[in-house]
Amino acid sequence: MSRALQSDEELVELDAEAVRSWCARALDALGREREAIDAINVYPVADGDTGTNLYLTAEAAHDAVEAVFAVSAPDTAETVRAMAHGALLGARGNSGTILAQLLRGMAAVLAEGRDGDHLARALAEAAAAARQAVAHPVEGTVLTVASAAADRCAGGGTLAEVATRAHDGARTALEATPGLLDVLGRAGVVDAGGRGLVAVLGALLETVTGRAPDLAGTAGDEEARARVADGGAHNGLATAGGGVTTALDGVRLLGDPRAVPADGTCHGEAGPAYEVIYLLEAEDAAVELLRGRLDALGDSLVVVGGDGLWNVHVHVDDAGAAVEAGVEAGRPHRIRITHFAADAAATAPGRGERAQRAVVAVVPGEGLAGLCAEAGATTVRSRPGEPPAGEELVEAIRRAHAREVVLLPNDTELRQTAAAAAERARAEGIRVALIPTRAAVQGIAALAVHEPDRRFDEDVVAMTAAAGATRYAELAVAERQSFTSAGVCQAGDILGLIEGDVAVIGKDLTETARTVLDRMLSAGGELVTLVVADDTPPGLASDLERHVRRGYLAVDTTTYHAGAGAPPLLIGVE
Repeated sequence: MSRALQSDEELVELDAEAVRSWCARALDALGREREAIDAINVYPVADGDTGTNLYLTAEAAHDAVEAVFAVSAPDTAETVRAMAHGALLGARGNSGTILAQLLRGMAAVLAEGRDGDHLARALAEAAAAARQAVAHPVEGTVLTVASAAADRCAGGGTLAEVATRAHDGARTALEATPGLLDVLGRAGVVDAGGRGLVAVLGALLETVTGRAPDLAGTAGDEEARARVADGGAHNGLATAGGGVTTALDGVRLLGDPRAVPADGTCHGEAGPAYEVIYLLEAEDAAVELLRGRLDALGDSLVVVGGDGLWNVHVHVDDAGAAVEAGVEAGRPHRIRITHFAADAAATAPGRGERAQRAVVAVVPGEGLAGLCAEAGATTVRSRPGEPPAGEELVEAIRRAHAREVVLLPNDTELRQTAAAAAERARAEGIRVALIPTRAAVQGIAALAVHEPDRRFDEDVVAMTAAAGATRYAELAVAERQSFTSAGVCQAGDILGLIEGDVAVIGKDLTETARTVLDRMLSAGGELVTLVVADDTPPGLASDLERHVRRGYLAVDTTTYHAGAGAPPLLIGVE
C-alpha cells in the first residue's frame, strides 16, 4: 500500500502502514521507558508496574495488528480496529486499561478518515472516552495528559501539525502533574501513566514526521535506569534537593516514591488488597449495573470496551465478590487476581543473595502451576487463547532471582517469544538456557530430572533429553467446522492432537482419549502421564489408567490434575 507523503517526507494521511509503524514504534518506546516509568509509579498504587503494564498492553495491540497484516493487506479502518481490539484483550493494570480505551476512542474516528483533522478529533474522542471509563476521574493523571494533548490540537491542521501539538501539549501537562496531585508532589515525580502516554504520542510524532521527538536529559534517564538495575527502583532515585532529569524537558524525579504515606491518596497498607481484572461478555445495561456494584466494593474502577466485550479493572479487598459481580453481569474470563502485598514482596529489591539456579516454566491450569511450584519452579500461567507475552517471561526470570535459569516454554508457539525473553535476561547478566519444550508434559518430564546441584550444562542436557524423549498429545474441543489432517471436523467434535497434528476426530472424550493412547503406545513407551482439567467427565483419569493397565502391562501411568484453565486432557508418553 502506498503511503501519502509530502515533499519533506511528512505523512499527510495516517494509512494502514503508518498505523502499523506507530504500533511498532510505541512498543519500542515503552520498552525503553519501562523501567523508568515503573520507578516513578506511586499512584494509584505504588507497586512499580505501570511501565510494564503499558508495555504489555502495547505489545498486545502491536501483535494484533501484525496478525492482520500476516493474512491480508488491511486498510486503515481494519488496522486501527485490530489495534484497539488487541489492546482491549491484552490490557494490564489501571494504566494499560486506560490506554486501551484511549486507542479504542481514536480508532472509532480514524476508521472514518486519515488526515490531520481526523487525528485531532480522534484524540478528543480518546480523551473523552477514557474519562468516561474511569469511575472517579482524578486530575494530575494520564487523563489530564490525554485531555491536554487533545485540547492543544483542537483546531485541526495537517497530520504533522496535529501530532506535534498533541505531543507538546502532553509533555507540558505531564510536567504539571506534581502540582495537581498531592501524592506526586510529595514524591517529587510526574505521573507514570502520563509519561507512558507521552512516549506513545512521541512514537506517533516520529511516525508522521520521520523525526524522533526532541528529548533532553537522556543522561539523567540513564542514571535512573542504572539505579533501577542496581535494585533501587523505588529507593534513592534522587535525594531531596537533588534530582534525576528524565527524558522529558523540565521534569525532575525527586525523592523516594515508596516514602509516600498511605493516607488515602495512594494505596499503602490501608488500601485494597487485590487487583482484579477480567474480560467480560455482557450487554450495556448489565455493565452499567456492574459499575455500581464494583464501585461500592473498591476503588480504581475502570471499565473499557463496548459492543458486548469489556475489560474490567478494580482494586478490592474481596476479590471473590468482584468476580461474582462479573458472573451476574455476563461471562467473565481471562480473570487475573493480584495480591498487592505478595506481588510487592516477590519483586522488591534487596531480597538477599541470588540462588544459583532456578527453573521458569509456562503452565496451563492452576493445578499444574502448584505442582511445578512445589518442585521449585517459578511459574507463568498460560490461559486458553492468551499465551504469556515476552515481558511476562522476562519478569518471571527476574522473579526467580537466580544466577542461572532454565526456561521451559512448554508451547511450540512460544518458541520465538521465549528466545527473545532469554536474550533480554542474558543482557541483564543472567545465564539462561532455553529448552524448547513443546507441551506441558515435556516440561514435567524435564522438571522431574532437574538437579540444581549438578553442573549447569549437565543439568540442561539431562532436562533436554527427558523432554525430547516424551511424545505428547492433547485433546481439545472443535470450535467450528474445519478441515484437518484427520478429515473434516464439526463444532463440538473432540480432536485428538498428537505432536500438534489432528490424528483422531471423535464424539466422546473418553473414547477419543483411548484411541489416542493406543496410537501413541503402538510405538512403545514406559510411562504415560495424564494431565486432566477440572471440567472433564468424572472418572476419565481412572478409566484411562485401567485401559493402560489392561492393554500395556509394562507401562506405568501417572496422573496430575491441571485445575481450571487447562485443555481437557494432556498426554505424555516417555
